[in-house]
Amino acid sequence: MSVPPRIVSAEPVIHGVLKIVWNDGYEGVVDLRPVISRGRIFTYLQDRENFRKLSVEDFGHSVGWTDADGAEIDFGSDTLRMKAESQAELNQLVSNLRV
Repeated sequence: MSVPPRIVSAEPVIHGVLKIVWNDGYEGVVDLRPVISRGRIFTYLQDRENFRKLSVEDFGHSVGWTDADGAEIDFGSDTLRMKAESQAELNQLVSNLRV
């Protein structure tokens, strides 16, 4: 069983979108806007200032936030990596299309 790469850094690019660097050198952009728009536990992240308060947690195994009530909202490194890779593939496919 392989260990997922750890997150070295994460920063907001625009509201709802993160640029992430992993310890294996991979850099990706992850669009969390569809998830955040679902509300419920993600309502806290709908505020731009709150979204900017992210931190890399658990020795790089997740990116997270703590809401006003002290509840933790986090996304695991492996989940973010899969999103980054799939979104990169989609972006590449779209950029190659000619209309």
